[in-house]
Amino acid sequence: MIKNVGIVSLSSGIAGEPFVRFETEIGIRRLKDLGLNVKFMPHALAGLDYIKAHPEKRAEDLLQAFCDPEIDMILCAIGGDDTYRLLPYLFDRNELSDAVTEKVFLGFSDTTVNHLMLHKVGLNTFYGQAFLPDICELSPQMHPYTRKYFEELIFTGTIGKITPSDVWYEERKSFKPDQVGVPPVSHPDHGFELLQGKPVFSGKILGGCIDSMYDMFNGDRYADMPVLCEKYHLFPDAEEWKGRILLIESSEELPSPEIYGRSLEYLKERGVFDAVSGVLAGKPMNETYAREYKQQLIRVIDNADLPVVFNVNVGHAMPRCIVPFGVEAVVDANEQIIRFDA
Repeated sequence: MIKNVGIVSLSSGIAGEPFVRFETEIGIRRLKDLGLNVKFMPHALAGLDYIKAHPEKRAEDLLQAFCDPEIDMILCAIGGDDTYRLLPYLFDRNELSDAVTEKVFLGFSDTTVNHLMLHKVGLNTFYGQAFLPDICELSPQMHPYTRKYFEELIFTGTIGKITPSDVWYEERKSFKPDQVGVPPVSHPDHGFELLQGKPVFSGKILGGCIDSMYDMFNGDRYADMPVLCEKYHLFPDAEEWKGRILLIESSEELPSPEIYGRSLEYLKERGVFDAVSGVLAGKPMNETYAREYKQQLIRVIDNADLPVVFNVNVGHAMPRCIVPFGVEAVVDANEQIIRFDA
């Protein structure tokens, strides 16, 4: 059972801003109610400007969290958009490989890049939730589906299976203090959708936010991001994808169908779709572009035999499950379940 949680801000420093203090207090209380000791790493609450200006301090916090024998779980405060800037401070002198130990690492969104860093040094991680967006949820409690997977992870150290959520929630239009205790608008959900291929397939899951993967190949947001990702060989080559299941989900920026399609084309150019055993695609936030994304998946993959399952409750659409990376998974779209080898 996990007892001690270290919180890191590896992308955005928003967790340290005064205007979200009421949210962090909600999250701290919930973690403590679950029997967890909470430790913010030294720079995790330094604020937006400081975190933006000091990627070396973000890297320091991550290394310290791995080296701290009392920390069982490293929990990301939130995502962001420039955690790639940690690369030189984690890989130039093998800093990350020398520090990494067997701990639970949990985050999503821009944290996709950190997951790939940790994959590179051999650590299996967990994708799908973070401190501010999930633990600090403004509803009277964490969303039940989200809470179920978070509790399973902290009590068992793993995830045994994933099934669909019965409902999905609209993104809040306001995160002000007057929203505390106000639940978001909910809608019935409809389960995993098999777009093509056999309903049962298996492999170790890897992937993350498709926006972050797009930025690894396209320099429109940060011109040096593709350069650094290539320099440090961050994105796995085709051989590493062989037999794996690709997980993709889209961000709150709601990428256009054209950008979503181009993102998939980048993956295709890297040989991903020729190597993997199947694809899991997350529900888009507010179901925006769901139909168009499904069309793009079928168009770009252009192989009706490759299984593609859509509408998984992971990533930016609420509520969120937690997906273990690097352990054997069996996806059964008929039975509406994803099982994992613990």
